[in-house]
Amino acid sequence: MKTVRKRRSYTMRDVARLAGVSVATVSAVVNGKQVVRPAVVTRVREAMQALNYEPDHVARSLRVRETTTIGIVIPDFSSGFFVDVLRGAEDAARSAGYSVLLCNSGDDGEQERRHLRVLLSRRVDGILLASTDLYAVGHNHSQSDTPIVLFDRVPPNYGGHAVVVDNVEAAYRATQYLIGLGHRDVAFIAGRLDLSTASQRADGFRKALEDAHLPLRGEYFKRGDFHPESGYRSGMDLLKLPNPPTAIVCSNGPMTLGLLRAVQECDIRCPEQVSIIGFDEPVPESYGFNISTLLRPELTVVAQPGYEVGQRAAQTLLNLLKKGKGEQEQSTVVTLEAHLRIRKSVAPAPISAN
Repeated sequence: MKTVRKRRSYTMRDVARLAGVSVATVSAVVNGKQVVRPAVVTRVREAMQALNYEPDHVARSLRVRETTTIGIVIPDFSSGFFVDVLRGAEDAARSAGYSVLLCNSGDDGEQERRHLRVLLSRRVDGILLASTDLYAVGHNHSQSDTPIVLFDRVPPNYGGHAVVVDNVEAAYRATQYLIGLGHRDVAFIAGRLDLSTASQRADGFRKALEDAHLPLRGEYFKRGDFHPESGYRSGMDLLKLPNPPTAIVCSNGPMTLGLLRAVQECDIRCPEQVSIIGFDEPVPESYGFNISTLLRPELTVVAQPGYEVGQRAAQTLLNLLKKGKGEQEQSTVVTLEAHLRIRKSVAPAPISAN
């Protein structure tokens, strides 16, 4: 029987011997805690590569009580917005020497709590969270020693750190744009109204109608759940009304795709019979193309700065980690602006509607 020789595991002492430096110098290069001359850093890294040496991060984390790892929990991997958020957060974390553990809650509160328990058990240094259970987060956020920064979704009267988009203003401007084109029968497909993003966008829609002295008609206000099927059902309900709306604002990307399916099945012409504005690009531009411009007609959207949301949230968390537990900075909520990207799915109201 052939004997398999066990591969030797090299130590920091072996790296120091090969590089011609002290063990303390190797440790300084590995941990980045001290300034080491560039030429010495190069020698140490070349020795590490030659020996295929990998630092024992578990042992280091037990020693210094840091894992240089942050956890990120999002509600939907299929959302173009959250993909862009992840890119921004991961880029910021990586540039600071941190790794990322990614979790998908699937918009399920119990799954989210399970993920948070796992992340805490793995002793991540901090957590970025787009919560699907805002009331639990608002109640429990101060009970953990692990810093948590929320993004996109924030509970009422939140006393922690967060990065969000101005959803009220975004929905207001989208609705106002339609009204300015002569639309008076404007419908809105909301997301889950227990989430701040959905309730704030609904508030923006209502405010635009109120400022234009237009009534809020119950049959034109639909409640979805941020998933495509609810956009489809809401769209079918709206388009089959005796007096269907001439314009629809849909409050996220996946629901907008469901709405477009309903428009197609009802053989409705967009924008001749109904104008449509969605929230978010259905597929992030980081993929190298923009699906909104491939649709016919090209889709008008409220585009959120997803990459910047993730980047700013990660930077906020990293700043908290630098300050340490006994030196936490004052709570802050960073609010970013969304932008209306006007394309061809919107047109002036049909003459018959005026």
